[in-house]
Amino acid sequence: MILPLYLIFYFITGSVSKESCDSPLVSALPQSAFTSSSELSNSHGPGFAKLNRRDGAGGWSPLDSNKYQWLEIKLEQRTEITAIATQGRYGSSDWVTRYFLMFSDTGHNWRPYRQEDSIGAFSGNSNADSVVMYKLQQPVIAQYVRILPLDWNPNGRIGLRLEAYGCQYKSDVVGFDGSAHLLFRPDPSVTPANRDVLSMNFKTLLNSGTLVHMEERSGHTLTLELFRGKLLLRPNQHLICVSGRGSSADFHPLVSLGSLLDDQHWHHVSVERVRGLVNFTVDKNTQQFQLPEFHYISLCFDTLFGGTSAAGLQKSQSRRNFHGCLENVLYNDISVIERAEEKQVSITVRGNVSFTCTESIDVPVTFASPGSFLALPWVSGGESVSVTLQFRTWNKAGLLMTFDLQHNAGTLWLYLSEARVRLQIHKTGRIMTDITAGASLNDGQWHSLELAVRRGRLAVTLDRTDSSTASTSFPVAPDSQLFLGGKNNLQNPFSVFQGCMRLIRTDAALVDLIRVQQMLFGNFSDLQMDMCGIVDRCSPSRCEHGGRCSQSWSTFHCNCSATGYGGATCHSSIYEASCEAYKHKGNTSGFYYIDVDGSGPIKPQLIYCNISDKAWMVIQHNNTELTKLKVSSGINQHLAHFNYSADVEQIQAIITQAEYCEQELSYHCKKSRLLNTPDGAPFSWWVGQSGEAHMYWGGAVPGSQQCACGLQENCVHPEHFCNCDADSKEWSNDSGLLSHKEHLPVRALTVGDINRSGSEAAYRVGPLQCYGDSNFWNAAYFNKETSYLHFPTFHGELSADISFLFKTSSSSGVFLENLGIKDFIRIELSSPTQVLFSFDVGNGPLEVKVETPSALNDERWHHVRAERNVKEASLYVDHHPGAVQKAPADGHIHLQLNSQLFVGTASRQKGFLGCIRSLKLNGKTLDLEERAEITPGVTPGCPGHCSSYGDLCQNHGSCVEDHSGFTCDCSLSPFTGTFCHKDVSAFFKPGTSVTYTFKEPYELNRNVSAQSSSIYSDLTLKGENVSLSFRTSQAPALLLYVSSYYREFLAVLLNRNGHLDVRYKLQHNRDAEVFRASGRNLANGLLHRVNTEISSKTLEETTFVFFLGETSEKQETKTFPLNTQMHLFLSAESGEVDPEIARLNALGFTGCLSVVQFNSISPLKAALLYPDTSPVIVTGPLSESSCGSSLHTNPYAAETTHSLTDHVGSVNTGEPIVNAINSDSALIGGVIAVVIFVSLAALAVMARFLYRRKETFQPQEPKAGKTDDSPETPFNTDPNSQSIISDNQKEYFI
Repeated sequence: MILPLYLIFYFITGSVSKESCDSPLVSALPQSAFTSSSELSNSHGPGFAKLNRRDGAGGWSPLDSNKYQWLEIKLEQRTEITAIATQGRYGSSDWVTRYFLMFSDTGHNWRPYRQEDSIGAFSGNSNADSVVMYKLQQPVIAQYVRILPLDWNPNGRIGLRLEAYGCQYKSDVVGFDGSAHLLFRPDPSVTPANRDVLSMNFKTLLNSGTLVHMEERSGHTLTLELFRGKLLLRPNQHLICVSGRGSSADFHPLVSLGSLLDDQHWHHVSVERVRGLVNFTVDKNTQQFQLPEFHYISLCFDTLFGGTSAAGLQKSQSRRNFHGCLENVLYNDISVIERAEEKQVSITVRGNVSFTCTESIDVPVTFASPGSFLALPWVSGGESVSVTLQFRTWNKAGLLMTFDLQHNAGTLWLYLSEARVRLQIHKTGRIMTDITAGASLNDGQWHSLELAVRRGRLAVTLDRTDSSTASTSFPVAPDSQLFLGGKNNLQNPFSVFQGCMRLIRTDAALVDLIRVQQMLFGNFSDLQMDMCGIVDRCSPSRCEHGGRCSQSWSTFHCNCSATGYGGATCHSSIYEASCEAYKHKGNTSGFYYIDVDGSGPIKPQLIYCNISDKAWMVIQHNNTELTKLKVSSGINQHLAHFNYSADVEQIQAIITQAEYCEQELSYHCKKSRLLNTPDGAPFSWWVGQSGEAHMYWGGAVPGSQQCACGLQENCVHPEHFCNCDADSKEWSNDSGLLSHKEHLPVRALTVGDINRSGSEAAYRVGPLQCYGDSNFWNAAYFNKETSYLHFPTFHGELSADISFLFKTSSSSGVFLENLGIKDFIRIELSSPTQVLFSFDVGNGPLEVKVETPSALNDERWHHVRAERNVKEASLYVDHHPGAVQKAPADGHIHLQLNSQLFVGTASRQKGFLGCIRSLKLNGKTLDLEERAEITPGVTPGCPGHCSSYGDLCQNHGSCVEDHSGFTCDCSLSPFTGTFCHKDVSAFFKPGTSVTYTFKEPYELNRNVSAQSSSIYSDLTLKGENVSLSFRTSQAPALLLYVSSYYREFLAVLLNRNGHLDVRYKLQHNRDAEVFRASGRNLANGLLHRVNTEISSKTLEETTFVFFLGETSEKQETKTFPLNTQMHLFLSAESGEVDPEIARLNALGFTGCLSVVQFNSISPLKAALLYPDTSPVIVTGPLSESSCGSSLHTNPYAAETTHSLTDHVGSVNTGEPIVNAINSDSALIGGVIAVVIFVSLAALAVMARFLYRRKETFQPQEPKAGKTDDSPETPFNTDPNSQSIISDNQKEYFI
């Protein structure tokens, strides 16, 4: 966890009068304190560059105005600098418009000042006289200040006057040579406190070494060490050195912070412990971690600064002592260095310790741009060649060195390729030599490189250990020049080098880079001399939610795989926030990842969504089964804890946003009392989310100390409030649902009264179930352009994501905006087909636009998602391609807003007319409805969802509006399910039939249920449509038969060859006719779909349209005239059956029929789902089957996944990944019973066409009973449901 520095107090001490650290530092300096790269004349010298002075020519101007000029000031001593001010040259047109600000302690190894960790450049002046001042965000401690002009007035020259502000800085330093250290022993008489603080500054050129080692006599240690440029903090065990109880288990966390700390610049580190919480700070970043059990934990160790013993080094990562300087070492406000200088008894000096900071002068050079190169003359004439240097980079590729060989023998190229060094010699297009050395050289560490040629042998050595050699038959020596990092022409076939180099030697002679900078030696372009400008863009990592950061010289990349988040910085969740949201993307029941707070800190969790009319979120725990308890000697109570599949934070968020939650709590008892009502102390209780014990049971209200029967006054023994409190010797139970959201879920259960002879009990705590999403439906309607809602300022400094849904008929309008002094953020509908996301973080306004092919002001819901982070800004609208705007490479990154957030607009922009719903900012939903209640011109809520979600209702299902969403009415569809997407199938055997009797029209006016009436509601026949699917291996076979009073009939059958025939008689005075629908054998066990349409075009002609389709074959359509008008009448009387039909009916049918429909009537669905309220008669065994499903070629395969590809939104973000069948869960078993059993059944013959008619070829039997998985039974609790499914699937093959 990375925290801003202000969460930890500032420890750099010694400054005087911090409140007024703004004294001028430059104006009183002598002219000798000023130096520059050059000067135009004596009167333009650097000594005249004092603010508001008119001496000389009124300021400094260099001889040439170019990017290699600089002005340097040496302060009297190391000083705290808090501000900088610049001014142009007096009375001229010479001023600097943009510059770099650099600092140093020694006048070498400069460090650029960066604003917001990314911006190096300061904006300068726009005229010669005005003063532009910048207060530094973080004060700098330095003795040297340097200004590098980058841009200047194009109509003048570089001209500069300046002032720096700050105050004195007190510094106590100590230097270590890698073999010495200080030993500090705290006063044992001082009582340890609950808080300890260790702070210091350090600087070094080596990337590894032990800074601090604390050791207690019992062996507990704390080590602070530098390893590969990072600081590691390693506590061992529990750090207890006074009396108190602590953990006996070893504790070895390794906490890492910082990067590139071997840059010979001062870095601040502090370790603060407050009881068991440790804050570890390096420079501006803090990492926090928790120690295990603690009681009076203290850092009261023998403490070694600068190193440790030989034994201690063997346990460290670095395996070496510190070589460098420490400054202002404070240990619980004790100055360790002061005590060491005073030779106090608590400090022991071991080895060569100096109280000064001696620094070696290494002059680095930075290759920062594609045009950077360094050209050095080659003057050696010997037979051997030696070039050595050190380099550091983040790039895997780049040219390190090249030169042309003498006598036109070719060109040598030494470059990085895939983070390895590769040397090639090219001549006339051929590669004469090719060797590689090293690995992983793009790690940002300094690596040494040596190129050596001696006696025809060429060697490349990395880090003094990894060497590759090759023999050459020609001399390898530079012709005249040696190029480093690049080349001054277009002949470089490799990537340019971006990184730092230092300690460059040619034939053992160190190259003086200061002379190169002064243009006295060699040549260069676009180099940053005397500094290494490498920046670790992954420390701290801008990748959120566990994204893995990688980087190159100029940028970083976040790998978001397996995190559940996406975007350039892994900021935005790729999952939905609730099952309600998944439902409205068209998903069905299954396991889904739920991210309740979107881009917030709560991680996504895998949760089961039971999607029906309501979208239930089902959260399992470790024991949802009925658990039986028996008498155990010595045990008075049974305590059960429940561990849920979701985290505590996520469960709390789910409950908070849900409309309703419930959890079953049941107790079965035999001589075991429960709550001991009416007056006794409860024997049992349960513990809710807050840890509070509750004395009421399922079905009762909080605080009642009752069970459901007590509340309903129907307990077996009225004098008690629970059935079990009667203490009966017979089995009884108290069961019900807990639905008080503030108390859920059940965390623990205590059961008492189980220690008496004959006592038996059993309990069950069901899974937590919640439906509804108040955030998803939170909406407001804006009925005036001038109306708006206001909220607190949006804080999205580094990462901001905004998402919402809108619908409108207006052509434009501002959805929301938040303003700052200069910064702002705004999202608007700029035209009917364009959404605009605009913002400014200090780099100037930027816009991201998405154009849509169709208008957005269509009164349908549209989804907008906008994100802005340090890398880019993006905008997405619905499923249309998004737009991305990259952020400037070195620009401002903090979004600083100070006004209120306005939904709508309070500025002069055009306001929004319409609805906004589910508005989320950084994962938090704004309560639009609450604000709308008290805001004129805005109404809470927004109806009308079917216009947007109605397409989710499939197979002729109709959308029905709801206050919070919609439902699909499947009454006119042969399908069922949430979206009318599940086929209704039946597998049947000979002797099984279903008879459907059509009601007469007047009966529809009677008081019948909505379900049954809807099944046969439309009897106005303008044409007949018959459709069904079948799967069988039987031939011949009768599939469907419809008849009327006038002996008219229509039959769909398979003849003896398996061909599909339609046998029909449409007038009683004509003979039956046969239409051969298909010439293929369809009795092949495959699923086939049949559609038959009969329509009357004229009085003389009726058209019969036949459609045959199957999953593995082409579709066929046939049309033919019947030359007669079809007249079908309804009658209660019966007639004779066609002999061929009667013969086929006697054979029976073995196979599958599914989604059978006649016009708007679905007789198969009526028989299976609503047998008690529909005019159906079921004869023989009727079993459900999944045989009608075309999704699986394996008949034993259960439905395991639900695809998102057909619905709006990302394809991969909501796909269930776990089988919905869970034999260990009664709840999941019930869900599967509803989903699967509906499609596992059997059916034989449909009968009766139009008005009621008795079946003529089978005797009628009483109606079958209602199935267990009817709509009134949402969950099947049959423990054998899994085996039932398997058995029915086997019927598929009969």
